[in-house]
Amino acid sequence: MLRLFRRNRDEEKKATEQAVKPSRERWFGRIANLLRSSRLDDSVWDEIEEILISSDVGVETSLRIIDRLKQQARQERLDSPEAVTEALKQALTEDLAPGPHPVSAHAGQSLAHARQSPAHPGPAPSAHPELVEGRTDGSTRPYVILMVGVNGVGKTTSIGKLAHHFTQSGRKVILGAGDTFRAAAAEQLEILGQRVGVDVIRHTAGADPGAVAYDAYQASKSRGADVLIFDTAGRLHTKSNLMEELRKIHRVLKRQDPTAPHEVILTLDATTGHNGLAQAKSFREAVDCTGIFLAKLDGTARGGIVLAIKQELEVPILFIGTGEGMADMAPFDADDFVDALLEPVS
Repeated sequence: MLRLFRRNRDEEKKATEQAVKPSRERWFGRIANLLRSSRLDDSVWDEIEEILISSDVGVETSLRIIDRLKQQARQERLDSPEAVTEALKQALTEDLAPGPHPVSAHAGQSLAHARQSPAHPGPAPSAHPELVEGRTDGSTRPYVILMVGVNGVGKTTSIGKLAHHFTQSGRKVILGAGDTFRAAAAEQLEILGQRVGVDVIRHTAGADPGAVAYDAYQASKSRGADVLIFDTAGRLHTKSNLMEELRKIHRVLKRQDPTAPHEVILTLDATTGHNGLAQAKSFREAVDCTGIFLAKLDGTARGGIVLAIKQELEVPILFIGTGEGMADMAPFDADDFVDALLEPVS
């Protein structure tokens, strides 16, 4: 199995801690301090609830978490700050657990055996980043990753980060410039490809994205590429056309390999909060997604949006953007994320 994303456990944990530092200092760290310095009464529960809502967790999810904590504290007689904090960590971690149809991350398992959605033929939801790394061991070549998301969310940069990490592990990567709607999209991807050191397959502006998908796949086969990362258009104002375009790309890729695309990763901008989530819901109707790349988590994002994404989109977060550089990404680990969020702030 390719250990692409399991590079250095301490390094990944540190990257996650740095990414959520603004959220911890402004919101979640206050919860740990509050529990340490106050008696557990209604005013404390109300303040914790307010912090959760303010951090973009969402009203419904925040109320559910607080109700559960109240009940657990009463039933188990949790009277120490440490015990209540651990109960909160457990509640948040469980909320971030993979959805109801997780797929095993075993390297030998074929996605052809994964559960398919009858409404939208395509790959079943991933359970963990190791599903991605497990399939790029050469048993499926090229391993096709379809990147989707509305314009402006950081999709191109996220593609670059994924390509960088694959190449750093010794894998040959090709990028496909499937966003032919924006004239600058292919140029941006080509610049990024040069920066990372990978080939980019593109057509002229306005070309058929399905034709680009065909050529990109054939080029990946003929050049012995391990991974094909294919960009797609992200416009929402022509939603019906976008949906048909994505379906066509699916059909073209499946004619080359019945199991392709092997991953459909939705890129979200963490800094847009619930506004971005509303857009993602509309976009989600166009394509089945196996996971999410949460970009810009290190910016002005409110960390609670991670819980809102999991609850409302029901798609697991696979990767997080932890900075501006090509190496600034990490696999999403719920335990590390929650631990970093609830670290007390001095």
